[in-house]
Amino acid sequence: MKKYITTRTSLVIMIFSLFSTMTMAATNQQSVSELQKQWAVDNYQLKDDAQESAFMTLMKKADNDVMTFPDDAGVHIWRGIIYSTYAGITGGIGALKYAKSAKADFEKALSLDPRALKGSAYTSLGMLYLRVPGWPIGFGDDDKAQHLLKKGLEANPNGIDSNYFYAQYLMEEDEYTQAKNYLDKALNAPSRPTRPLADKGRKQDIQHALTKIQKELE
Repeated sequence: MKKYITTRTSLVIMIFSLFSTMTMAATNQQSVSELQKQWAVDNYQLKDDAQESAFMTLMKKADNDVMTFPDDAGVHIWRGIIYSTYAGITGGIGALKYAKSAKADFEKALSLDPRALKGSAYTSLGMLYLRVPGWPIGFGDDDKAQHLLKKGLEANPNGIDSNYFYAQYLMEEDEYTQAKNYLDKALNAPSRPTRPLADKGRKQDIQHALTKIQKELE
């Protein structure tokens, strides 16, 4: 009887632990989803002061989510994306601190789970190295950018973002024909049912890039 009670108690504990883990994972996913959706609204539907103010609010939410889920790679990735986007919006030397914060988040995500969100940390960190000025102002490095963006493509070869951002690197290198191939692939990437606004905005980005390439190739 004692053995039965012990076994039953162990089973209850195991089930409770499993339920707690599943609940935590679902909560993490909800946080990531909320950050994704609000980022798309702020990035693609707002402008100027309204956009800057909205991103400041979103950064605070991302900070809270990271405090709640410090070991979740997806939450770190999305805080990094939000901070790096804000750095691009504000620009100038003052933006460098936000870029450095984003860099730390992407590196943390890679240390936790490099496969999280289909390798998005590789792609996002690669774009930081591409966009941030190099030494002595910042940490920008085209070689590191290329390496990381390629890793992102390996992790998500058919993704809209991984192909679009690698095309951005190729455009920086004046490799317009190759860039067009990746942009075409990005444009035909599978849609993301949970991220329609982000897909719509990214396709507009792709079209703008294709127009620029067309002018360069004429």
